[in-house]
Amino acid sequence: MKSSYLMVNILFLVLLVLLLLTSCESNKSNTVHGDENVKSSSQVETTRNTTEADDQITIGFSMDTLAEDRWVRDRELFRKAVEALGAEVKIFASEGDDALQILQAETLINEGIDLLVIVPHNAESTAMIVKKAHSAGIKVVSYDRLVRNSEIDFYISYNNEMIGELQADAITELVPEGNYVYIGGADTDYNAHLIKKGVFNVLHPFIEKGDINVVYDQWSKDWLPEKAYESMEEALKANDNDIDAVIAANDATAGKAIEALAEQGLAGAVPVAGQDADLAGAQRIVMGTQTLTVYKPLKPLADLAAEVAVKLAKGEEVTGESMINNGKSEVPSILLAPIVVDSHNIDDTIIADGFHSKQDVYQKNNE
Repeated sequence: MKSSYLMVNILFLVLLVLLLLTSCESNKSNTVHGDENVKSSSQVETTRNTTEADDQITIGFSMDTLAEDRWVRDRELFRKAVEALGAEVKIFASEGDDALQILQAETLINEGIDLLVIVPHNAESTAMIVKKAHSAGIKVVSYDRLVRNSEIDFYISYNNEMIGELQADAITELVPEGNYVYIGGADTDYNAHLIKKGVFNVLHPFIEKGDINVVYDQWSKDWLPEKAYESMEEALKANDNDIDAVIAANDATAGKAIEALAEQGLAGAVPVAGQDADLAGAQRIVMGTQTLTVYKPLKPLADLAAEVAVKLAKGEEVTGESMINNGKSEVPSILLAPIVVDSHNIDDTIIADGFHSKQDVYQKNNE
């Protein structure tokens, strides 16, 4: 009896153990399948997010500087235009530091942007940026200034040679004879060379006839207004103040040239041309110390650049209106037409466009 009773107990314990093991195995199986379901769900969400991220076009914008009023405007207008097209933009400004601009562009490239838009400080050294971008499969668009000696993909700007021609046409109408001073922009900026070329396209026949004598011709390193002041001061000293007209590459350099003229009592007596339609330049025009500026409406430029950039980033074809040789390749380009602004049409151009308010432009004139 004891033996039978023992056997029953043993069998009961064995069955109990088997039941417990089966239960644990079942729970284990359910737990594994649950984890796999969570993992699968996570992968789907990640894939969905990645796909959405891949669909989001990101444009990199490498700028030379934000030290001048017009470039701050370019930045904001370009940002708004890109975002209106459903893309995002990452912006860096190097403040005239070539090495920093290259480093910032490399950062944008490494962050996986879809296209790079660049305003080069140095037209030559930034060719390295184009090469690095292309190595990463990223196209590059030159904004306002052309990158030299590179296989840039597209160039959008105003006709810079025409800017110089417009400046010189207007000034030679006022002063067909006399001593001229030319104050250029940065020698490293190809646009500065194009503007100067346009100026001398117009001046050359006058020079050949002996009607105009260019008594001073100097670049302004890094577009620094202080360099323009030094140049104007030197020109006045070298010519005993006998200066009849000044053509400056932009309004900032024109402003400093006018300061030097003012010190000799010549501000307003000597016609001065600038470009960019900066607020200070517009104020000087209504005050009578600056004769004219060349206005390049920034919104059409920024809107067009954004449209081209996003299309190229999506792999769409964009056709240029002309081909510009940058020393290495023929670059598809679109060049917009600039406008001469003087005291007669300032209200109908930069003020009517909302580029500057009438109150701001006439503020100093009313003080």
